[in-house]
Amino acid sequence: MLEYISRLSNADQERMQSVLSQLYRQTFLLERKYDKRAGRLVLNQDYDFCEQHMEFLKDYLDAAGILIERNTELGAIYIQGQTLLGERLPKLATIYLLLLKLIYDEQMAAASSSVNIVTTFGTLSARAGEFRLTRGLSPVSEIRRALAILKKYQMIEPLDALEELNEDTRILIYPCINLLLMREDIRKLLAVFGEEAGGNDTAAEGTDASEGTGASEGTDASEGTDAAEGTDTAEETAADEMDAEEEAAADGVPEEDASGMEPESPKAQEEGETQDAE
Repeated sequence: MLEYISRLSNADQERMQSVLSQLYRQTFLLERKYDKRAGRLVLNQDYDFCEQHMEFLKDYLDAAGILIERNTELGAIYIQGQTLLGERLPKLATIYLLLLKLIYDEQMAAASSSVNIVTTFGTLSARAGEFRLTRGLSPVSEIRRALAILKKYQMIEPLDALEELNEDTRILIYPCINLLLMREDIRKLLAVFGEEAGGNDTAAEGTDASEGTGASEGTDASEGTDAAEGTDTAEETAADEMDAEEEAAADGVPEEDASGMEPESPKAQEEGETQDAE
């Protein structure tokens, strides 16, 4: 491997380091990415570089127990492996990820001629309401942070400025969202989130009715699922960890060199989806 590297030009050696850094940081490399200056999808030169040196990259990463895969149909190169440490996603980012996958599948089923789908933030919010996934409007800063995290991992590309976020803000959904989530898992996971949201609302109403002046304290306990420590169900445990993550990282998008949202099996997604991916 050292001999292979030594034969590369200095520019290609730097490019190799850059490509490896991107893969470790964001998991996916796309064949085509949206260029705001051009106003369209353009070829990603880093993807092309990876294709040219794929055999070396396979051997290099295999030494660390990491697999590098290429999906030519979706136009994505990505890494996966047990040694990678994925970043936990905030609950809102996870909800958006599930809904965006659902929207992607629906539009692709409508005989879309492209693997890239465009939706709007208004459509995304409407679907969240349809599945009863939120208890009111989330703070704008939290929404922007959730979308920024999904952009970091190449799931989406906001086509309009997030600083001017509104219902008409366009969101491009990249095809590698198919590599992260299986279609059959989506509605099951959305149902789990919906039950959690409904259960929290019911608990809050019951506390208001029975405790009088203690209502505000009861509502806080029901909304903060951190109070449900020690529960054995996957749904409650997932909610605990997601809310704790939101509080710990509310000030901004983390810049840690994580491997990203590692593609997991459907079983792992259902049992610990919001532990590792949320």
